[in-house]
Amino acid sequence: MKESEVQKQILDYLALKRVFHYRNNSGAFVDSQKHFYRFGAKGSPDIICIIKGRYVGLEVKTPKGKLSDDQIAFHRNLMAADGIVFTVRSLDEAIEAVEDTMKRLPSP
Repeated sequence: MKESEVQKQILDYLALKRVFHYRNNSGAFVDSQKHFYRFGAKGSPDIICIIKGRYVGLEVKTPKGKLSDDQIAFHRNLMAADGIVFTVRSLDEAIEAVEDTMKRLPSP
């Protein structure tokens, strides 16, 4: 299954569970005049959620997909700032991560 298909399943699940979330696009491109544009934070997770007042990132990968150096650095910095981040490879892994987080975190 493609990463984009797994992302869609996860986004549908989060909407169904009424978890505040959004798809976080990041990347870069060069226009026809050779101007370079970057959007989003380099290495940031694919999906951002707020669960009980905490930032929870979901980085979606295929079963063989690997985190980039920028993603690893972003995840470390996020965790150092008391954020939470998961690398998930399926809808089931995302459900487990979100449900566990909802149970573990105290209400704000």
